[in-house]
Amino acid sequence: MTSNDHTVRFSVDNNEAHNVEDTLKIVYKALEEKGYNPINQIVGYLLSGDPAYIPRHNDARNLIKRHERDEILDELVTKYLESDK
Repeated sequence: MTSNDHTVRFSVDNNEAHNVEDTLKIVYKALEEKGYNPINQIVGYLLSGDPAYIPRHNDARNLIKRHERDEILDELVTKYLESDK
């Protein structure tokens, strides 16, 4: 048995993968279409981690669950602070 001391990279190309910004736009629209307050629902999800805040409409729940909540928060804070420059 041989030992491999090198890190192996694994990558899966997914043409349907969305970045955080695209995902949030889709989720926002799905929430609006269902008659919810999108900001309140997204904040509720980010604070609690409970996906029930996000509807299944237009696959919004599955899309947002593809991102870690800290990744979403990082993107939001970065965009907010960069827009102030």
